[in-house]
Amino acid sequence: MLSALETAKLRGAKIIAVNPLREAGLVNFRNPQKPRGVVGKGTDLADLYLPVRINGDLALLQGIGALLLEWGAVDRDFVEQHTTGYEAWAEHVRAVDWAFVEQASGLTRAQITEAAQLIRGSEGTVWCWAMGLTQHRNSVATIKEVVNLALVRGDIGKRGAGLCPVRGHSNVQGDRTMGIFEKMPDTFLDALGAEFGFEPPREHGVDVVDSIRALRDGKASFFMGLGGNFIHASPDTDLTSRAMATAAMTVQVSTKLNRSHLVTGDVALILPTRGRTERDVQASGEQYVTVEDSMSAVHASRGVLDPPSDQLKSEVEIIAGIAAATLGDRHSIDWAGMSADYGVIREHIARVVPGCEDYSARADRPGGFVLPHPPRDSRTFETASGLGEFAVSPIEVLQVPDKHLLLQTLRSHDQFNTTIYGLSDRYRGIENGRRVVFLHRDDIAALGFDDGDRVDLVGVWDGDDLDRVAHDFRIVEYDTPRGTAAAYYPETNPLIPLDSTADHSNTPTSKSVVIRLQPR
Repeated sequence: MLSALETAKLRGAKIIAVNPLREAGLVNFRNPQKPRGVVGKGTDLADLYLPVRINGDLALLQGIGALLLEWGAVDRDFVEQHTTGYEAWAEHVRAVDWAFVEQASGLTRAQITEAAQLIRGSEGTVWCWAMGLTQHRNSVATIKEVVNLALVRGDIGKRGAGLCPVRGHSNVQGDRTMGIFEKMPDTFLDALGAEFGFEPPREHGVDVVDSIRALRDGKASFFMGLGGNFIHASPDTDLTSRAMATAAMTVQVSTKLNRSHLVTGDVALILPTRGRTERDVQASGEQYVTVEDSMSAVHASRGVLDPPSDQLKSEVEIIAGIAAATLGDRHSIDWAGMSADYGVIREHIARVVPGCEDYSARADRPGGFVLPHPPRDSRTFETASGLGEFAVSPIEVLQVPDKHLLLQTLRSHDQFNTTIYGLSDRYRGIENGRRVVFLHRDDIAALGFDDGDRVDLVGVWDGDDLDRVAHDFRIVEYDTPRGTAAAYYPETNPLIPLDSTADHSNTPTSKSVVIRLQPR
């Protein structure tokens, strides 16, 4: 992504970085694959850096909206032809209390005005966000406010502009496209049932958070994970572990061992599988799978490495084998045929999944293909009104008690989800360790500590009286807003109450939790 931003910068784009931490990649970027000085030796990629208070994004966005309205920087034609709800939103935003906006965002009106001026001067803006927005209980309201600003500027369906959510894991978007969702629409289920000759269940399922609750409360007794490190990727590590241990059976389909395998139900299976980087040869020959990235681009993925054992089965083999063993001759679905030739699966996909017609041929060509997206492609919206819908959202501010901090969780450079490849973090200048907590120098002094002191992090949640502690963190002085702290995930997951996470989320690691520091 930083390379893409570098290219945009060279073409004259202006970049606004909104982040509680001053990330080295945005303010002192050097592309390791290019000679130094292509953009500039240690040059700031960001034209404006806004050190927003954790979870203060909604206030910032509404402040920008108020200024755009004041200046008349509205795409009237787009708003009138393609949206609804503008007047109610405009009335709400015009009435924002600037003192409250500054308090909630941690930014001055001058800083917010500078951002709004850049947006006003832009012919097209890409509105990009990642898990720093999505992983909050009020994240839906915040992201709706991002959409509001894109709508008011006419940045939907315009070349060089648009909404750009960055996912936290490869192929998360592809999972949803292919039906991995606990609330699939009836239209998808109708097509699936027609293709395979059965009636899919219509009752909605549960997401990650409610799955943990179901195990905890005895409403579920079987757990199966297709990849991943479920316990360490989920919040409230101790509670999640206790919930998993109540299962009658746990099954983990995994490419490598991880800590989740140590917490089991009464019966536990680990089913080793091939990774996507490994060659996959079945009865019909060498196979490939497909992936979808955050930009809705689908392409083929072929492994090139020899698997560590010829006895390893692919994920497709394992799922198809379990289905055949479970259903036997009670259904006519050709599980063995799909396992022998993944092209058969792609033929089913082409007939079931919208936008995937002629799936194999399009996915296998260089660069693959991009799925249809009505707002981008034709400025049409699959909403009840058929229009882009402005939303009105009140600003919420998380109150933090005296002598406490608001903690955000984050990942390091040498990290992919819960997998840690190294103990260095080029983003933030950290070497040889991960159990660190980033604090503003004034907070370090006010709390009676020194840079380098070791502390325990104690989570505070008014929903229960449980002690949640993450042990032995080193204090690191860092450029972060007063009253906030930052530390790495998943080491901080024990601090995050299950009930504090976003209920809509399938990657439910909250990005903010109130903590206090306890000397060791």
